[in-house]
Amino acid sequence: MDLDPRLLRYFVAVAEELNFSRAARRLHISQPPLSYAIKQLEEAIQVQLLVRTSRQVELTAAGRVLYNEALFLLRKNADVQKLIQRIDAGLHGQIKIGFVGSMLYRRLSDVLKLFQKHYPDIEHVLLELNSAEQIELIEHGGLDLGFIHANPVPATMSRLDLVSEPFAICLPDTHPLAGEAYIDLNELAQDDFIFFSRSFSPSYYETLLSMCLHAGFFPKVKNEARHWLSVASLVSQGMGVSIVPECLSRSGLSGIRFLPFEHDHKSVCSLIWSAQPASHIKEKHIELVKGVYGCQAQQASPAV
Repeated sequence: MDLDPRLLRYFVAVAEELNFSRAARRLHISQPPLSYAIKQLEEAIQVQLLVRTSRQVELTAAGRVLYNEALFLLRKNADVQKLIQRIDAGLHGQIKIGFVGSMLYRRLSDVLKLFQKHYPDIEHVLLELNSAEQIELIEHGGLDLGFIHANPVPATMSRLDLVSEPFAICLPDTHPLAGEAYIDLNELAQDDFIFFSRSFSPSYYETLLSMCLHAGFFPKVKNEARHWLSVASLVSQGMGVSIVPECLSRSGLSGIRFLPFEHDHKSVCSLIWSAQPASHIKEKHIELVKGVYGCQAQQASPAV
């Protein structure tokens, strides 16, 4: 049964004052409307709540039960109103954030700390996903923000390029060339390679392939992985060599070396979100991301 919150507030005042005159003054109304409201409440639930005499007012057993329930319902109603107001003001809610593993070494922790500092009432839900998965989820409303590697995004999305850095050659520390300070990529022409999965990021796969072709050889790709950290981990286990974003040199993985080499390509990470009008709170989060990456962040036109 739905009970009018106004009637419940009137009943609570009478139950606590046990006097209609005092309850009316507390509610800033006259006594007749208060008496009529209590009568309405009793008729609505078909139960006598108060015993009235000329000298006093007492709660019936049913009235005592309703009093406790009324306090709970009114408190819950007030909490719901506050929650809605806070959400409307952008001070409460949930932001779902996707990220590729390499973002852990590209200041993602700084971004998240800033989010939590400015919006402690927001629940920030983190999901490690590859770029293709994030693009699909944002298209279907499953993510609010995504931190991805360089990938074409549909016209329904906005993209902000955040970081552009070189690639590095990744070798097991047992590799004959691991002790060098610098090597040419063509020195690895006979090695087995581990590439980022072609099915999950055709653009990165083609980038690595083109670097090898430019160096004068077609790489023997023996293994593929869906995450850069997985690529580096396979290298550390002696499964092959690879070309990875330079930021992975800050991953702390053991058993591997990262060496610079000559090339013209860059590893780019971007922030993406739906091109539909963003909520106030999402816009504020995007502004915080821009602040962390500073002048490196340039608004990119959505790619087709």
